[in-house]
Amino acid sequence: MIYYIYHIPRKKIGVTRNLKKRVTEQQGYEPHEYEILGKYTNIDAAAEKELYYQRIHGYRVDEVPYNKLKFNNTDMNINITEQTTTFPCPVSKLKGQLMDNIGMKWETEHGELSLTPKTVKWIMDNVVTSKYNDQRCYVYNRAFARFYDNNDPYDGKTRTGGIMTDCTENIIDMPQKVIYKNYNQFDLIREWADKRGLYDKGDVKTQTLKLMEEAGEICKATLKEDYNEVLDGIGDCVVVLTNLAHLHGVEIEECIQMAYDVISKRTGKMVNGTFKKD
Repeated sequence: MIYYIYHIPRKKIGVTRNLKKRVTEQQGYEPHEYEILGKYTNIDAAAEKELYYQRIHGYRVDEVPYNKLKFNNTDMNINITEQTTTFPCPVSKLKGQLMDNIGMKWETEHGELSLTPKTVKWIMDNVVTSKYNDQRCYVYNRAFARFYDNNDPYDGKTRTGGIMTDCTENIIDMPQKVIYKNYNQFDLIREWADKRGLYDKGDVKTQTLKLMEEAGEICKATLKEDYNEVLDGIGDCVVVLTNLAHLHGVEIEECIQMAYDVISKRTGKMVNGTFKKD
């Protein structure tokens, strides 16, 4: 048995025994869109290396190692559709089953979801009883995935302001990463835009022009020394940038992360009030 550690750049690092089924069919990535970081015949070695690579690349580190996951638990035969994840039990018995399957993961149209103590709490707060069968219940995948945008569902992490830092001990030369995950305003902006049809009928060109318009308003307010208008213009630019990123198929948080990865390594000096890079 061979265990492959795969890397989807700027997305995730994972382990699988079947690259075609796991990465291509389930997650939608062709072989040229990911790389293989290692091949192992020992599951414990593969699990240890997966966590190591997640740390050094600055990704979220799995709470439950690969060798401890429950892949074939017949008690939790969940049903996954584009919209929902359905659990084969009534709400009154759901929490116990979820806690018995901590570490379980599954793929949806909105990304990978998993069971941790924190996500179990979210599920119990948001679960809905099936109107066709009161012995089954479900959650909406998109809403569940949004929970990951603004919360850290895994242990071993703490958040300070806008910075998420790894608390695992004695990791040598682990790069510092800033992950903007606690700004739920981005989610509110996307929900606002989605409800108004901006993503269905919007256009990247018009949003780009809108961005230039809002930037011009900031310039005008700055020259007039109108503090309130400057703040309003900056906020409007953030709204437009959030929607522009979404229309391009990425999220603004990822764009911010990519930009920080570049500027964090940049050196230079201030010249006449402007930072000049080397």
